[in-house]
Amino acid sequence: PPDRSPGMTVLMLQDVTLRVAGRTLLDNGSLMVDPGRKIGLVGRNGAGKSTLFKAITGQIEADGGSIRLAQRARMGYVAQEAPAGPTNLLDTVLAADLERSALLLEAETAAADRAAEIHDRLQAIGADAAPSRAATVLAGLGFDMAAQMRPVGEYSGGWRMRVALAQALFLEPDLLLLDEPTNHLDLEAALWLENWLIKFSGAVLLISHDRFLLERVADGIVHLDQQKLSFYPVSYTHLTLPTK
Repeated sequence: PPDRSPGMTVLMLQDVTLRVAGRTLLDNGSLMVDPGRKIGLVGRNGAGKSTLFKAITGQIEADGGSIRLAQRARMGYVAQEAPAGPTNLLDTVLAADLERSALLLEAETAAADRAAEIHDRLQAIGADAAPSRAATVLAGLGFDMAAQMRPVGEYSGGWRMRVALAQALFLEPDLLLLDEPTNHLDLEAALWLENWLIKFSGAVLLISHDRFLLERVADGIVHLDQQKLSFYPVSYTHLTLPTK
């Protein structure tokens, strides 16, 4: 996983190099993401955008440089594999908050002193409101209350990917990474996601071919091209990429 470092920057990439099968996708790329900043990551297909996300999330190791996440910062991203199994949708989303789940489990057998500590921590993280937040996210992505009570395994792959997206949004992390998040959404759900991202107080790194989503959400653009990262502190509408 990325190193943890103090400071105001949520994510720092310093001189990062990425290679896949001997091919260099990124050569000494650097980027800083500040709290609350919403950045679109653009580039041609195959340039390495998704590979860069895998390096940031720790799924692969960079071939050079450093990737640092701010100390105590939480990072959220959509799992590559859609959730499955007999658990209903609401509980599947709630389970994404590992701290809440662990505390609730421990509380069942904890001694009095520890139980009081657990109660205080659950209050601090808003555990009581979690089911309502999870239900709101699922509803926004197209699942009514009856659907939320059905086992996740009953749904097709595309609908289960919506549940995976709901898990990432429910966490409300300090840094949210989204790779083509509207791929499995209809127009209504895509518009709901757009509005959710606009209101979201955390930082966002967003890969999308949906220029309308980028225009509405991103306040800065990173272009991955010819193994380099270039940052433009403008909206997608005002972006003018250099011509070759």
